[in-house]
Amino acid sequence: MVLKRVYKKNQLLVGTTGKKQKKTVFDWINVVVLVAFAIICAYPLVYVLAGSFNQGKDYINGGIFLWPRVFSTENYWVVINDVRLWKSYGITIARTIVGTLTGVLFTAMIAYAMSRPNLIGKKIYYYVFIITMFFSGGLIPFFWVILEIGLFDTFWVYIIPALFSVYNMLVFVNFFKTIPEEIHESAIMDGASEFKIFFRIILPLSTPVIATIGLWIAVGHWNSFFDTMIYTSNNNLWTLQYYLMKVIKESSLPPTGSSLPADFLENIAPETVSLAAIIVSVVPIFAFYPLIFKSLTSGVIIGSLKG
Repeated sequence: MVLKRVYKKNQLLVGTTGKKQKKTVFDWINVVVLVAFAIICAYPLVYVLAGSFNQGKDYINGGIFLWPRVFSTENYWVVINDVRLWKSYGITIARTIVGTLTGVLFTAMIAYAMSRPNLIGKKIYYYVFIITMFFSGGLIPFFWVILEIGLFDTFWVYIIPALFSVYNMLVFVNFFKTIPEEIHESAIMDGASEFKIFFRIILPLSTPVIATIGLWIAVGHWNSFFDTMIYTSNNNLWTLQYYLMKVIKESSLPPTGSSLPADFLENIAPETVSLAAIIVSVVPIFAFYPLIFKSLTSGVIIGSLKG
């Protein structure tokens, strides 16, 4: 039976003539363009990977484009022995986890309220939110606000200002509107409060959009370095991306102490150490993204269906 179904399906695909459909000129052009675009997107990573595994002294001579000429792992040994890397890794991981959880929850709660038709002052809130998407007080007033409320040089300067996003709220609202109103009415008749409906019914039904918004927020926290540069002065609050910026900008070897042999320092170069640090920083993203890819794509589609 399975073979018959596969055969019938193939017959439908090849058409009534029994011959496979020929690719048109447009199909071949489309394939060539997409392959070229994929190569353009992948090549920077290949270039960085090749340089990170090349010996530093040899890399200075140039000519490393696709693969290492003199293979070496010394650059990675230098990076993993840099205390600043692991401190910044810890801050970034903590920031990403706490910031994503609180950002998703806070934004979803506001979005749920905005999705309810009986919210008092809903239009006023909506226009206030939309205005903030296009206009802001600027960097200096925001900096003074951070100072006045005591967030400067604290870990929470990474979390509290990023709790809410209007755009993410609109995506949540559009998704919540696709949930049948009858579910909410039935829960009200059973005596459930709005908080209970939100946490017991709405959130479990919103896994795709939560994964989507969560990924956006997590990537934003993971890649951020500007707030570290502006709102902190403590080296212990460096994020991973700010550490990378410092290493690349200063073009100097990180302090490694006496934990590495002397021949390591003779064969490495600041450029290759920077490339190795970049590869180390993107490993968690490559590991995490495939796990939620399915929820991400479905969340983007479902969250944009209804306005």
